[in-house]
Amino acid sequence: MMNTPIVILFAAVIPILPQQDPPERPSKTIPAEIRDRIEAATPSGKALDSRIDASKITELDVPTVPETVLLPAPPVHRIATDRGQTRLDDATWNTATGSTRRGLAWLARNQSRNGGWMEGEVVVPTDQPPREAAAAVAVTGLGLKAFAQAPELAEGPGPRDQALRFVRRALESHGFDGLAAAGLGNYVASSIAMGLAANGSTTDPGDAGTLGDAVLFLQNNQWDESEGVSARQDWFGGAGYGNRGRPDLSNTQMMLDALYDAGVSPDEPVVQKALVFLSRTQNLKATNPAAWAQAGSNDGGFVYPPANDGESFGSAAAGEGRYGETMPAGVNRSLRSYGSMTYAGFKSLLFAGLGPEDPRVAAALGWVRDHWTLSENPGVGQQGVFYYLHAMARALRASGLDEIVDADGTKHDWRAEMITELARRQRSDGRWFNDADRWEESRPELATIYACLALEEALKPRLGME
Repeated sequence: MMNTPIVILFAAVIPILPQQDPPERPSKTIPAEIRDRIEAATPSGKALDSRIDASKITELDVPTVPETVLLPAPPVHRIATDRGQTRLDDATWNTATGSTRRGLAWLARNQSRNGGWMEGEVVVPTDQPPREAAAAVAVTGLGLKAFAQAPELAEGPGPRDQALRFVRRALESHGFDGLAAAGLGNYVASSIAMGLAANGSTTDPGDAGTLGDAVLFLQNNQWDESEGVSARQDWFGGAGYGNRGRPDLSNTQMMLDALYDAGVSPDEPVVQKALVFLSRTQNLKATNPAAWAQAGSNDGGFVYPPANDGESFGSAAAGEGRYGETMPAGVNRSLRSYGSMTYAGFKSLLFAGLGPEDPRVAAALGWVRDHWTLSENPGVGQQGVFYYLHAMARALRASGLDEIVDADGTKHDWRAEMITELARRQRSDGRWFNDADRWEESRPELATIYACLALEEALKPRLGME
């Protein structure tokens, strides 16, 4: 992506004044020239990047860039200091704070001498060779966020400070480009950005500069006309693992999470280009012209990537093949929506400035209501369940909804149910891990960080009470 500056807005810490209802979200107009530039983005003579197999990429009509976007509520980087800000009852509040405290204590006991987590462990990201050092930096960035958001529940600032030093040393040694060479650049930069934003980078000029560098890296890592990709091609606007990966929704939602935490406005081109990618990832016939979506369930859920004509781990779990390649003969190829990607997509639509009236948001929320559960990652079972619960907590807080009404008309207080489920899954020593060994969740460091971050979303003030 072109190296253009992004304005980052930092939220000041202000006294908390309870309000009865969340304030209306202000809107912002996207200038016509920017909208036109995105919709008509062409490589300007630049050849298609050699990392892309031109025989697999598909071309589609370009979604319309919205004229106005709604500004999401400003990011909140601390849990509530008063139970009243969450409206949780005493028992649920105590369960949540106690569970988070035990999780952070386990992480503190299992932090490396260098301040990191999963240091020296090899991981295997989807479609990528095994990685080691970069994975530890990414996980540690998320661990930094977990400790920074709940200082009252940690046993002192030591683990947070050690994690911050670990991240700083990694950047001093390798820089973002060096870490990206390990194939996890997007995850590393996103995690570092979220950790620094939560830690309060405005108080430290050095870290504020590093946060800006992370945002710039994410902007440049996005697939667009700079890599010879036009707006009509299905890679456009997405983010992949790094220096060789095709874009997918998991990486793209990590990028948008980081941009949101860093205070990047949804009217920025980097966000609106991502919205093009998001729209092509949704099982929604009205807004996604891809053949797999037109033949699909139209349920409003999301798949893994639209790139290269789409993939879904939900389809794989259903025995239809990750690419829908083993569907019965004579049946048009389609892809199945599944839980973690649907919450990732729902949240990302909100961070991109869409409101509840937008058909994409309404359809995603419809999928959430029709598939309400915290006991599994719907569509893939126990695989990635902690990632799923974290994405769910993050998405539902961003939505401003305190309750979800499911398909049977039952109301669910998502915060209370999230807290109960995570407390149930916590092991006696304070950690979490997944018996389903997929996407590294059998590693207790990663699963425990996901669980703590999900609990912290439930413990943050409700919108309008921050």
